Amino acid sequence: MSRLIAFLLLLISSLVQAAPVDVHGARLWIAPDQTQLVIDADAVVDHKIFPLENPDRLVIDIPQARLAGKLPLAEAQDLLVKGVRSGVLDNGDLRLVLDLKQPVRAKSDLLEPNERYGYRLVVDMTPQAGATVTEQGTSPLPGKPGGKAADSMRDLVIAIDPGHGGEDPGAIGTHGTKEKDITLDIARKLASLINKETGMRAVLMRDGDYYLGLYKRIQLARRHDADLFVSLHADAYQDQNVSGSSVYTLASGAATSSQARWLADKENSADRIGGVNLDDKAPDLSKTLWEMAQGGTLEHGGLVAQAVLANLSKVGAVHHGKVQQAGFAVLKAPDIPSILVETAFISNPDEEKRLNSADHQAKLARALLGGIKDYFAAHAPPGTRWASKGGGRRHVINHGDTLGRIAKQYEVSISSLRSANRLSDDSLRIGQVLTIPEG
Repeated sequence: MSRLIAFLLLLISSLVQAAPVDVHGARLWIAPDQTQLVIDADAVVDHKIFPLENPDRLVIDIPQARLAGKLPLAEAQDLLVKGVRSGVLDNGDLRLVLDLKQPVRAKSDLLEPNERYGYRLVVDMTPQAGATVTEQGTSPLPGKPGGKAADSMRDLVIAIDPGHGGEDPGAIGTHGTKEKDITLDIARKLASLINKETGMRAVLMRDGDYYLGLYKRIQLARRHDADLFVSLHADAYQDQNVSGSSVYTLASGAATSSQARWLADKENSADRIGGVNLDDKAPDLSKTLWEMAQGGTLEHGGLVAQAVLANLSKVGAVHHGKVQQAGFAVLKAPDIPSILVETAFISNPDEEKRLNSADHQAKLARALLGGIKDYFAAHAPPGTRWASKGGGRRHVINHGDTLGRIAKQYEVSISSLRSANRLSDDSLRIGQVLTIPEG
């Protein structure tokens, strides 16, 4: 009897092992510095990956698998992949072949199922060492020099980060609108407005439909020597009636609300959905916060957030009348003031409709620009063209500010403050920028 049971268990085990894995299809995501192939399967997939030459190919063998869906078509702008095809080996294994335009380095990761996808095999391809790739980011407009110029004055650099992308669509509205598309539309409009401003230029962290890891976004901003980092989002909430814009900064302690904490946790999980290797080490938070505090980065992040929120309130309702704080991973650049803007709730049908409107997107972009300009009017870094504009000192209204306190801080009279800013009374609003007259 025991032998029979052992035989049956062995038979069942062999049948389970022999059960083929269904590959439901694949997708290609093209970034300026890499191409990502994502393979969907209904179970864990063992695989072997290796390159071939003359011509250049990348081969992926998946044992005991069958192709149950379609393979993607390569796009002309892909610098690496020319085509994707499949075949079945004599032993029944599935073989995928990527015909390449140049030799690549490949790295593969098997991702566990999450709230949006099942099992995924992710293959990241980058050009081999020595090859040239285009780095993401908008270029300065003709005639607008970037970085140090001959007169030693430089433009302000604004890093604009459209949230999500590629494998990670972000929140999805009732009518199917994807957050990743909305954030890119608004980001491009904002970049265009910034590049029309004298003494400013924009760089986009993402300028297409592909995913960037949260910390890679920070690295790109630092590589561009950005003076400000603005991450754009349009999130969803369980209650479709929730509406309005919000502006967030990095919390040095607890989040300002349970909703802010929930949102940060949700955004911080984007790397799992986007297909990024989570083994990459995140910056040490305590060290980062210390560096931010020492350099005034946290304080200035709060100031720009207040200025942006004040301008967004002119476009429509704001969900929170005060700047919110939470532990967003994407805001942890130690030396760049950083904010995260929830432009609206895509889960609200009315706001989803407005977010799809080019006119409303333009209004949001103008409001964002207004807040950015208000902040830099008061806090332009030395050596920038904005710092050399002159026109007196500026002060951005913060919590607890009064005309009396500001007058004492700058050693001017209250009446001169009223006169310089054409104030009819002593009321002030958070984010408002006051011109400080000469003492």
